[in-house]
Amino acid sequence: MSNIYLNGQWLPIEQAQISVLDRGFIFGDGVYEVIPVYSRKAFALDAHLQRLDNSLKGIRLAAPLNHDQWRTIISQLVGEADQEDSSIYLQISRGVAPRDHAFPKNTSATVFAMAKPMAPVPQDWLENGIKVVTHTDDRWLHCDLKTTALLANVLLRQYAVDQGAVECVLIRDGFVTEGAASNIIVVHDNTLLFPPRNNLILPGITYDLIIDLAQQHRLPFKEAPVPQTVLLQSSEIMMTSSTREIVPITQIDGKPVGNGQPGPLFKQLLTLYQSLK
Repeated sequence: MSNIYLNGQWLPIEQAQISVLDRGFIFGDGVYEVIPVYSRKAFALDAHLQRLDNSLKGIRLAAPLNHDQWRTIISQLVGEADQEDSSIYLQISRGVAPRDHAFPKNTSATVFAMAKPMAPVPQDWLENGIKVVTHTDDRWLHCDLKTTALLANVLLRQYAVDQGAVECVLIRDGFVTEGAASNIIVVHDNTLLFPPRNNLILPGITYDLIIDLAQQHRLPFKEAPVPQTVLLQSSEIMMTSSTREIVPITQIDGKPVGNGQPGPLFKQLLTLYQSLK
């Protein structure tokens, strides 16, 4: 692995250290962002940096770097990476201070960035789809902020793994929100249904791009609440994320989705997304 960036220094990750009093460690008081890189070019970088700004604003933490400074750091990480395709991980915490729930005064944020190899989506997932399970969405009400406090998501994802599934589709008050680590798209009556972008889901960059592609290519779609009953009667389901892009879901709670094979709208969207990349 190439050097990482930590608070203005470049050093091997083995030498990187933060204080045990860092609020990111003590409270999960921080935000993060993940940016895919293809052929050493950061994908949808402006959108990712804007989402990072929104997350910082949401937790009332002043941005420690501007977009040009982030681009310089990301450019060096991409240039030093051993592989052409990677993912850039950025994390900012509120910094080091005596343990107290209230915000500390005059504390510098902890800024961390690294590149890691991005494994390709397994071909079997694209050809045959994946298995998912549903679970009550018992997270907090600010899921639109990409914070490092991910224990609820970790438990939900592990619930899926324990069931032999890849992902957990979350249900709140009878409606689909998102996955434990992804956004969810449902096809019903030949129409793409996108759960609305509000405080209950993370505004996924890939999710936004898929909505744009559907609109540009005049595919039938709606951004509207998706009842659990519609989810379970759907002809296609897909998940999206920055590193997994778009993946078909062909089994949910042990039952096939549609005919149990990736559907035509998934195949069309996958082709459009690869062309966009």
